[in-house]
Amino acid sequence: MILRPWETASEEPSYQNKTAYGLATVEKGDISATSLQSGKLGYKGVYNVVNNADGKLTQAPSAGQVIKTGKPLYRVNGTPVILLQGAYLPVYRALEWGLKGVDVRQLNAALVSLKYATDDQIDPDSEYFGAQTYWAMRRFQAAMGLKKTGTLPLGQAVFLPVNEVRITKVSGTVGAGVTPGQTVIEASSTERQATLQLNASQQAEVKAGDKVTITLPTGRKTPGEVSAVGKVATTVGEKTTVDVYVKLSKPAETGALDQTPVQIAIVSDTSKGVLSVPVNALLALAGGGYAVEVVDAAGGHQLVRVETGLIDDGEGRVEVSGTGLAEGQKVVVPAS
Repeated sequence: MILRPWETASEEPSYQNKTAYGLATVEKGDISATSLQSGKLGYKGVYNVVNNADGKLTQAPSAGQVIKTGKPLYRVNGTPVILLQGAYLPVYRALEWGLKGVDVRQLNAALVSLKYATDDQIDPDSEYFGAQTYWAMRRFQAAMGLKKTGTLPLGQAVFLPVNEVRITKVSGTVGAGVTPGQTVIEASSTERQATLQLNASQQAEVKAGDKVTITLPTGRKTPGEVSAVGKVATTVGEKTTVDVYVKLSKPAETGALDQTPVQIAIVSDTSKGVLSVPVNALLALAGGGYAVEVVDAAGGHQLVRVETGLIDDGEGRVEVSGTGLAEGQKVVVPAS
């Protein structure tokens, strides 16, 4: 259970008649420990596209454009640079018949995935550039309108670990020169994701698999799940945080806006069939601990000491238990 520190203890509150107060009901049911956080809605992954061709940038995509694997990302001197899916191993050499290596393996896997060869012709896990890779490359180059050499020249393809990318920024200028090693495009995946910066002191309270509810700017709520919690803290000023990543259960409900502010409610624990009251019904006792002020049907007031449990920040309720406390009773809360 997650407990929260409350106000410093004050003098034991009086339970005589008050000039102005409201009443709330003691409810019985399930309550979840929910932490409300500010976050952003966007896309998963950040990829820098490093150019290996030399010449003039003659065509470039626009921000927000989606490009699928096997299609041109941009063109240098009119020649397309093709997006291929791979383990993000940077291209560092031309690939040709007889070579071996991890870079050859990701090329073989990409050619099979794009159906320029079958897995009977090329083992996607093979690190060898053989005859079947050569012929698959010729078919690939023919489809792209490239010279059919059967090799992969350095600068003709870029490998990224996704089957399509969403362009977030274009650094190169069409008509200007580009050189090997220059980042010309920044991209993300097309998978929707929410992120938040969690106070490092709360890191132990949140874990992968925790359910979340995301409130969109329109007020609509959509479900998700914590996919990862960062291990390395970042300090800015006096604030130390860790990154938390949220996978969306219904991404289609979130639209297409990027870096949109959202509210994220993280559920880290649940108690079933317990009593709860509004958080502002708690009274700090002078000797420590908490009580609620119960009002009976005749209008009499009585303090009941309680133990607190889970707190739902989203609903503003806290789990309570104590002798004399029962479902349906009325408790005092500050006047609204």
